[in-house]
Amino acid sequence: MLPNIFIQDYDYAISNDKIALHPTDKRDESKLLVYKNKSISHLIFNELPSVLPENCFLIFNNTKVIPARIFLSKTTGTPIELFLLRPITAEALSDQINFIQNEITWECLIGNKKRWRESEVLTESINLNGEIIDLIFSWENRLENKVKISWNLSNSFADILTCLGKIPLPPYIERTSEEDDSERYQTVFSKELGAVAAPTASLHFSEEIMNHLVESGVKTDFLTLHVGAGTFLPVKVEDVSDHPMHREQMIFTPQIIEKIMQHDGAFVPVGTTALRALESLYWSGVYLIENSFKIDGVFTLKKEFPYLKRDQFITRNEALEAILKYMELNHLQKWVSETELLIMPGYQFHFCDALITNFHQPKSTLLVLISALLGGDWKPVYQSALQSNYRFFSYGDSSILFNHSK
Repeated sequence: MLPNIFIQDYDYAISNDKIALHPTDKRDESKLLVYKNKSISHLIFNELPSVLPENCFLIFNNTKVIPARIFLSKTTGTPIELFLLRPITAEALSDQINFIQNEITWECLIGNKKRWRESEVLTESINLNGEIIDLIFSWENRLENKVKISWNLSNSFADILTCLGKIPLPPYIERTSEEDDSERYQTVFSKELGAVAAPTASLHFSEEIMNHLVESGVKTDFLTLHVGAGTFLPVKVEDVSDHPMHREQMIFTPQIIEKIMQHDGAFVPVGTTALRALESLYWSGVYLIENSFKIDGVFTLKKEFPYLKRDQFITRNEALEAILKYMELNHLQKWVSETELLIMPGYQFHFCDALITNFHQPKSTLLVLISALLGGDWKPVYQSALQSNYRFFSYGDSSILFNHSK
């Protein structure tokens, strides 16, 4: 049973001047708030290694933001904007973007949709390395906002987007994307194309910090969760449990699952996306055990599933072993699934001794997640950040928050 959590309890006042419109000059020179044992201190992000728990495992999200905003115009000059959300097939997003040629269909948000009629076809031409590529945009399903994109040469959709699309900055960054955003709104280890929003906690990590972590013997590895535009959706219902939680694709290799199982120490997810993916991995294994390893199609973890009453407790390693067994039985090289996980107060974490994260919007599911980690102490943490002139949201400053229940 989902707990009754009221969104009005997760509001706070923030002025526009606290919202970061640009990143810091250097990735690792943002501020770092440290919350541990009810104590709050302030550092610079490049000092992070000094406060990491002993024998910890940092897990990053290596998703890569695609240039998901496409600006088109009708022959009359009327502008039409597409915001790519997800392809309509359930294969790994990065594989589709990198390898599909000639045609792909995406679910989109569509600006000026009412001016784009059912029978109308939009066209665009781009110059890719000296070759002219002609693109056609047509409705696959107007009611469901599904748009078919086809092109005349054998280039991948990744090639097309490089020329055609723009980096989709969050709605609270009220400016157009600039040339620097194509680098700074990506992590230094971004690899797997498919996100339409960055895993922003990782934007603070520079090559120097990553190298220092390795040299210091800190264990690190990468999962993939393709961050969707739903991460910015405000909660418009009174009870958070009624919020239609967005669905995001996550991908794990057997190698990282095995490394997680072998680790005997603290887990430190880098960002709420890495945390949600890890927790979803555990519940995916629980689902397999409870349902005799039967899955119909692509597995989606529903938001209600972790809150069901259970008589049997399944350990973390039992759950992960179940996933590896399922992959072996079905000859899978990757665990590809979707998650709607909604973490609220009362949730028992399986993979979070501390969380590295930015500061989140009022009345958001991510702030509710922070409350599940910190209890009521999220309020003094955010108050301290505001009073200390921290910069908020995607391009803002960072924090490391230790689990109050550990």
